[in-house]
Amino acid sequence: MEQICVVTTVVDARGVADVLAAAAVAGRLAACAQVGGPVDSTYWWQSAIQTTAEWQVRFKTAPDRVDALVDQLRANHPYEVPEILVSREDSGNPGYTAWVREQTRP
Repeated sequence: MEQICVVTTVVDARGVADVLAAAAVAGRLAACAQVGGPVDSTYWWQSAIQTTAEWQVRFKTAPDRVDALVDQLRANHPYEVPEILVSREDSGNPGYTAWVREQTRP
């Protein structure tokens, strides 16, 4: 099976999530981006437990575009220490894999 990559991050505002999604797709770094939320996140930050409403953005990309996408997210993310998770997933649909690859060509 061929693989695609899913890159996931969270931000604290829907508008920021939309901007990150649009920039990645417009720049051909992701074939698509899905924004979902809000979701409540509880975590340690600056020696205290914090709870924040966040929006998740999931980017679908080709394996050879992951590094460029991650670099763009790091450069434009509003968080001091952003969560950027990368997973490689087997695609059960060769047509979808081909579409992701085609859409992520510069």
